[in-house]
Amino acid sequence: MTAARGWALPAAAVVGAAAAHAAPAVLALGGPRRLLAPALAGTGHPGHVALTFDDGPDPRSTPAMLRLLAERRVTATFFLVGTNVARYPGLAAEIAAAGHELAVHGLHHRLLLRYPPGRVRADLAAAHDLVATAAGAAPRWFRPPYGVLSGGAWTAARRLGMRTVLWTAWGRDWTGHATGSSVYRTVCRDLRGGGTVLLHDTASGTAAPESWRATLAAVSTILDRCADAGWRVGPLRDHGLRQDCRRSPGMR
Repeated sequence: MTAARGWALPAAAVVGAAAAHAAPAVLALGGPRRLLAPALAGTGHPGHVALTFDDGPDPRSTPAMLRLLAERRVTATFFLVGTNVARYPGLAAEIAAAGHELAVHGLHHRLLLRYPPGRVRADLAAAHDLVATAAGAAPRWFRPPYGVLSGGAWTAARRLGMRTVLWTAWGRDWTGHATGSSVYRTVCRDLRGGGTVLLHDTASGTAAPESWRATLAAVSTILDRCADAGWRVGPLRDHGLRQDCRRSPGMR
């Protein structure tokens, strides 16, 4: 074997590993995700809509969301950031005590594609343990920050017993110009029975400081729309998702 060929083989292996790590990131785009990986997008029972919130818990905004959901007698899935759970463990436990489902949104709200698989495994394991302690049960679901999935994150989540779920409809409710009306209209563009809705219950971090008020204003109208269509609204545990596949999405 020549020296050049000897170098080419490990280089090809590195390129292949990098491609496998990055390939699922294309499913962050809504169109390809709904077409190629409907289970990953959160497509469940056609008579049910899964309501999910990312990025909490946050003491300035999460309690208001919990009060509204209690008034409407609706439970949801909250994808929590591990460092926020460590900072506000009592609030995370309060979410679970109210009957909501706790899930994992990473240890930090950072793009996991930037990190090697070993770092991702360690971070997700730490976040998993924090959420499990708050919930009193192991979390079943994982959603990567920004919805950008890597092969390493998918594998690490699966080994921790978590299924990765993204969304079919979102409200773009983290922006500074979001309003209750804009969030409602944006969600309804893709709202269908069997869908998973992504909203946010945070007042800081990656969201504009007051954007949570637009989310709060939109939730009741979204719930009314679902009721008018005859769709039940609840957490992912009641959504009837198919069993997780054995391979990373997008992989063959």
